[in-house]
Amino acid sequence: MLHYLENLFHALDLGSMRDAAARIAAVLLCLTVHETCHGLAACALGDPTAKSRRRLSLNPLRHIDWFGLLMMFAVGFGWAKPVPVDPRYFKDPKRGMALTALAGPVSNFLLAVLAIAISKVIYLCGYYHPALEAVFMFCLYTLAPLSVGLGLFNLLPIPPLDGAKVLGAALPDEAYFRVMRYERYGMLALILLSFTGVGSTVISWGIMAVYRGLFNLFY
Repeated sequence: MLHYLENLFHALDLGSMRDAAARIAAVLLCLTVHETCHGLAACALGDPTAKSRRRLSLNPLRHIDWFGLLMMFAVGFGWAKPVPVDPRYFKDPKRGMALTALAGPVSNFLLAVLAIAISKVIYLCGYYHPALEAVFMFCLYTLAPLSVGLGLFNLLPIPPLDGAKVLGAALPDEAYFRVMRYERYGMLALILLSFTGVGSTVISWGIMAVYRGLFNLFY
């Protein structure tokens, strides 16, 4: 994901506004689907908080944190507005939080599969119109890898990312709350990883591995 966000600014420097617009659209779509699915999962498990606060929406403006979006473009690490979740509504709070957290990354992987599938349909039909070719390029080379990247990034077991909440379901209560206590330090660690380039390298390897696997399902 970080690699593709860095390319956004290379595109801007080169004056390729169309490519930049495509990447911005992909970022907004991936973040919106991710957060909406958190809310849908929580609602399905009995928590109406996201629904009552109108977060079950595909309108990006309901989910975007503008400072987080700016950070994403600046350093390759950013965030959307967290969907409000009240674990008291869940029969099993730890399990409910884990499933709600997992819904976000899973939605990104499914979005990547859908994007590659759409590109395959266009490929089989042929490029009979420039607009179809543009959709093909957007789905296959922008939306799919970016969505995979966002899903993998959020599965890192570092608070406050989704992976930490999923891992928390397997931890004893005492250990779980101890880990969550360091959530703010996890954010600092993520920023440091972004600046050092270590995070970019690891995530880029993961993106390519998962992306190739999904690509090979259709091509």
